[in-house]
This record gives sequence, C-alpha cells and structure tokens, in this order.
Amino acid sequence: MINRTTCWPSPAKLNLFLYINGRTANGYHELQTLFQFLDHGDELKITANETGKVTISPDIEGLALEENLIWKAASALQQYAHCSLGAHIELNKILPMGGGIGGGSSNAATALVALNYLWQLHLSDDELANIGLKLGADVPVFVRGFAAFAEGVGEKLSPAQPEEKWYLVVRPNVHIATVDIFTHPQLTRNTPKRALATLLDSDYGNDCEKIVRMLYPEVDKQLSWLLQYAPSRLTGTGSCVFAEFNSRPEAESILAQLSDNVSAFVAQGRNISPLKETLAEYLSASHQSI
Repeated sequence: MINRTTCWPSPAKLNLFLYINGRTANGYHELQTLFQFLDHGDELKITANETGKVTISPDIEGLALEENLIWKAASALQQYAHCSLGAHIELNKILPMGGGIGGGSSNAATALVALNYLWQLHLSDDELANIGLKLGADVPVFVRGFAAFAEGVGEKLSPAQPEEKWYLVVRPNVHIATVDIFTHPQLTRNTPKRALATLLDSDYGNDCEKIVRMLYPEVDKQLSWLLQYAPSRLTGTGSCVFAEFNSRPEAESILAQLSDNVSAFVAQGRNISPLKETLAEYLSASHQSI
C-alpha cells in the first residue's frame, strides 16, 4: 500500500430529526437524532509513505496543521497503533465549514478508515470509532458508515433505515457556534423520548430550529422560502437547511429557482456511507490481486 495514491470520499450527513430530551448533571444534553449520509462530499487523495510524517495540502487559511482534524486523526491512529508509517493527504474541500453537515468530522473519519487500510493496521470499527470519539462526537457515525439513530449524548448508536430521499441542501451565509444554541435559555430541553419506530412514523422536527431562526434572520428567510415547496428543516444546529423530495428532478427544479449568490446542492440520502462502499471495493480488489 506504500506510495500508491488512493481516493476516498468524505460524505456529508444530515440530521433528519433532532430532539432534546433533557440535560445530564455535567451539563451535556440528552438527545435523539437520526443521521443519514449524502452522496455528496469532500474527497481525500492519500498516499501512504515511510516518512512517519503526515502532511496535508493545500493549507487551510487560519488553521495550523496541528489543529486540522485530518492531521489529529492520523496522529491519534499512529499513536494508538504504534505505527511508524506516514502519509501525504490532499484534501479537495467542497463542504462548507460550520454548516452542520459534518465536514470536519467526516474528514477525520475518512482519514481513520483509509489509513487503517493503507497502513494495514487491521483495527476494528469499534477501535476506530473510539479514537474518533475523542476528536468529535459525530466522528464514530462516519467511521461505522451506516445511517444511525443516536441517543444519550449522541454516543449510543443503532443502525436505522430511513427512506433514501433526495435533498436540496442550502447554506445561508452565516457561521453558527453549536455552543451558542445549546446554551440558549429558550432552547426546548424536555421533548419526551420516543421509540425509533414511532419517530420514523412521525413528522420530523429539530428542537434547535426555533432558536436558530430567531438568532439568524438569514436562516429564517431561507427556511421560509423552502417551506413553500417541500418539507424543510435545519440540520444539526445549522447553518445548513434542507428540503426533501421524492426525486432528483423535483429537487433540481427548486434549486434552479434559487438566486446565484446562494450556496446550495442536490444530493441523495444514503443509508450506507460512500466511504464504507469505497473501502469494500479496495478490500475486494486487494483479495483478487493476492
């Protein structure tokens, strides 16, 4: 696997619903949320080498290498597995930072999964997910690669099979700090817990949406516009909002009506992550070449 360049997807995700059920003694929020991947995201081109160093290009303005989640993931993996190999990673970044669609967490998970394969470490998904959890609460979802119902503070994951709909995802030009939403005094924190089957059969909602719409008029305006055409809501704590459709043409017809200065894309929901599929393809090709 050394000196061979491989390409790995780093998909976006949506929180199809998000409910806040309470607060733990240490201040964390108990929640119920449903993650689904999208067939749209960043790409990492990775070349493993024997230098022992992890390098990343291009540089991200204002972000030191040691603060980059990809570098942190690779370094944590090296440490955990006592691995002396290195890699050069080229990031093709198209997902917005701070959009609530998992860009940084997905990048970290892709680095963990890809380097585990390229460095031939043979770590399990559980081990990779535990390394990932220290980097961010959403990283384990991306590592495991299946649509998931999350409970507790987000650490209890169960596989789920929501419909694989088409989505128009729109990013208002604002950056939302998750901590500002979760600490807001008017945030709903007492939505009753429900079984996954009940939640899947109900209209989906997001308890953070009311606060985000109140604090960010751009999000409120975009969501109001989308709601004219389809069921629409906030993902995570924002800033991205999404509308759901039964087909690509329906979603694209609404995308065409957006003004040119709005950042948006159309993608399909996927219950198996494109990252998981790519890993399976590389493993299959490796077995065939033995």
